[in-house]
Amino acid sequence: QVQLVESGGGLVQAGGSLRLTCVASGSIYSIDAMGWYRQAPGKQRDLVAVITSGGSTNYADSVKGRFTISGDNAKKLLYLQMNSLKPEDTAVYYCNARARPTYSNYDDGYWGQGTQVTVSS
Repeated sequence: QVQLVESGGGLVQAGGSLRLTCVASGSIYSIDAMGWYRQAPGKQRDLVAVITSGGSTNYADSVKGRFTISGDNAKKLLYLQMNSLKPEDTAVYYCNARARPTYSNYDDGYWGQGTQVTVSS
């Protein structure tokens, strides 16, 4: 089993900042990439940012220059620093990992339960 637990969400005023954290645990052999996705009410879940095990990053256009993804491979931690938040950033933020469990020869995708981020205007 691979578990992902997010934390750090909350209510913030527009222009404020939040830092999300995701902790991966369980029977993990390797992690190929980790990322953050978000889902607003009535909308699909969209990619926010992703980081590979090699350190390459990719961001949604809507968050470039405002959000920064980073990680600590050894501690299996993932972060999302969110600055200059806007009301349209309001969503449930999900941590995702593409990982290989110790009992498998294959990578698979895993999701956390999500953390709510609400930005007031």
